[in-house]
Amino acid sequence: MQTALTELIKLSRVGQEADSILRSCVHCGFCLATCPTYRLLGNELDSPRGRIYLIKQALEGNPISAETRTHLDRCLTCLNCETTCPSGVRYGRLLDIGREHVETRVRRGTWDGLMRMGLRTVLPYTHRFSLALKLARASQWLLPKAWTASIPPHQQSDPWPEARHNRRWLVLDGCVQPALAPNINLAAARLLDRLGISLIKTPGARCCGAVSYHLNAQQDGLDFARRCIDEWWPLLEQGMQGIIITASGCGAMVKEYGHLLRDDPAYAARAAKVSAASRDIAEVLAAEKLDTPRFTPGKKGKVAFHTPCTLAHALGVQGTVESILKKAGFELTTVPDSGQCCGSAGTYSILQGELSRKLRTERLSALESGNPQQIASANIGCINHLAAGTATPVRHWVELLEEASRQDADL
Repeated sequence: MQTALTELIKLSRVGQEADSILRSCVHCGFCLATCPTYRLLGNELDSPRGRIYLIKQALEGNPISAETRTHLDRCLTCLNCETTCPSGVRYGRLLDIGREHVETRVRRGTWDGLMRMGLRTVLPYTHRFSLALKLARASQWLLPKAWTASIPPHQQSDPWPEARHNRRWLVLDGCVQPALAPNINLAAARLLDRLGISLIKTPGARCCGAVSYHLNAQQDGLDFARRCIDEWWPLLEQGMQGIIITASGCGAMVKEYGHLLRDDPAYAARAAKVSAASRDIAEVLAAEKLDTPRFTPGKKGKVAFHTPCTLAHALGVQGTVESILKKAGFELTTVPDSGQCCGSAGTYSILQGELSRKLRTERLSALESGNPQQIASANIGCINHLAAGTATPVRHWVELLEEASRQDADL
């Protein structure tokens, strides 16, 4: 694709990156078939190809309207298009650049602006979010039904396993996950403890920065990234094997630290090493010997696995979870169109509620078509979003695996 970016933009590092990405797109249209919003809306401006055109126009100095921003806002950033693209267009990175550019030039309405500010002020801070969640649970009868469905019941969390093994990994606590589902990381710690690995919590590393970054407060997002790096770096230097992440959405952000902070002289080298040291929990467990008495093959029940977009497309981890669950004795149901997005996408389910719910309805129909006893996933956002739309239990797959391990150990 030919480009004619304005001189000011073209001379910047970000502008040069955008120019390179734009020029790699040949407008073949393969991405249209895999784009959730294009499939729902049928408008090419709500497809990757259309949004690339809008970003190109904006960076070339053409007028930018609220409609331009609306089409960019509607993108789930599922990155299905990147997996499909034969030219290797880094659409997700281009979208970040385009959104930041448009955000500074088109003012949002008062309600929209306040909503986004509220999300950035509460979600990344665990204590604030925990308090908000407690208030929401206490006043559910006052809230709209669409909101109360997304409020999970309180989970009682047990003590964390003592660090007793030579092999030690750090774990990202996360911002909303400790309040919504504290037993996910606990299940991972218990499971790894049985496999000879101690999981070390680092309370100073809470939010990975994804919430702020993808709400176009990109500098705030990078500040969260720097705080995580400051927390982890001394421990990595002391011999920790790496960083385990149980929420694939967070994992996708941490994997980008090296690129996003490449121009920060104080953090570039450490950010690259932190990204290289991070692993999704599935990658770590796949390297362990699970064919032991702890995982005696047998009927553990029928499970439908929903693959989060961040796990499949951003992290490139596909088929690993399914393989581990089958080895542990679970019967996995066939899920039609298994690569489709559930509509969660971080804060998307709040800001683009109608589109998000339509995608959830489609995904649940596919997931429940095999009559599973449980639905499993690998990202807290997907889990909470799917659970709000079904009576079928939705849990993190590591929780299922840990229970299976515990049951087999008692045999």
